[in-house]
Amino acid sequence: MAIPINKIPGGKELIDVPKLLKEIGITEKMIVADLGCGRRGYFSLQAAKLVGPRGLIYAVDILQPSLKSLESIAHLFGINNIKTIWGDLEVEGAIKIPNESIDFVFLNNVLFQTKKHEIIFKETAKILKRNGKLLVTEWEKTSAPFGPDPSQRIDKEEVKKQAGVVGLTLEKDLKAGPYHYSLVFRKT
Repeated sequence: MAIPINKIPGGKELIDVPKLLKEIGITEKMIVADLGCGRRGYFSLQAAKLVGPRGLIYAVDILQPSLKSLESIAHLFGINNIKTIWGDLEVEGAIKIPNESIDFVFLNNVLFQTKKHEIIFKETAKILKRNGKLLVTEWEKTSAPFGPDPSQRIDKEEVKKQAGVVGLTLEKDLKAGPYHYSLVFRKT
């Protein structure tokens, strides 16, 4: 018996992931890539339930233990539509996902960890279908009792600029939680 979506761990303390994914339009049969999915795969797991058995989630991370952890959690909760992929987002061509095959790409709490934004945005645009969308969720550039130092956080105007360089158009600017913003872009 599959476990209902609201029973899967989702990090709701900071971001209500199921609510955010519904708000941005994740629906059945979509193919989604979660780039930098992380050890717990919060976004991957929630998206997997929303896209259903005829949809697919590519969960990409550079850390093999993170991918193994996500696979274990998915198995525990009866989720069979997540495919983990080892990949370095900072290297051109390292994301082994076919070009123009993805309906929605997630970049969540990834950009503050790197300076190679140009490569990441270029690779993201390459795998998105025409009219495909990108969700970027990052820490607000303000002080908080936890999270990265504000000097490491990326300003949303910088995200908009980088996305624009690769032909992505801003569609939505959302408050993702008390400490995060989300931006949705469309590939035209």
